[in-house]
Amino acid sequence: MAAEKGSAFLLKVGNGANPVVYSTVAGMRTTQAQINGEAVVVTTKDSGGWRDLLSGAGVRSVSVSAAGVFTGSAAETRVKGSALSGVLDDYELRFESGETLRGRFLVTRLAFAGDFNGERTYTLALESSGAVVSA
Repeated sequence: MAAEKGSAFLLKVGNGANPVVYSTVAGMRTTQAQINGEAVVVTTKDSGGWRDLLSGAGVRSVSVSAAGVFTGSAAETRVKGSALSGVLDDYELRFESGETLRGRFLVTRLAFAGDFNGERTYTLALESSGAVVSA
């Protein structure tokens, strides 16, 4: 597998329409995604001292964190609106290979910062709700 550029790892937000059209959240400098799984242990006396896990059980989720420079784009405005209203929205993570992860996410943190004589930056965190699919 060839190395991929981090600059091609994009976060996109949907427009609320059906079908969904995604726009890149501009100004991102860092983007991180984490796929989480919670194990269900079904170990018994018959397990021979080894832990047994139940396949397909437990809770799965995807967490996304990102940071960037505020540009005032329409996509950033949509993310801010979702954060303020506490509503789920459609998001897409796109990788250089063309692989995507799509699902509904809740903005759980949106923070802005600015320095005198510097740019305005932001950080955000998203948590999935429902299935996240690979396309």
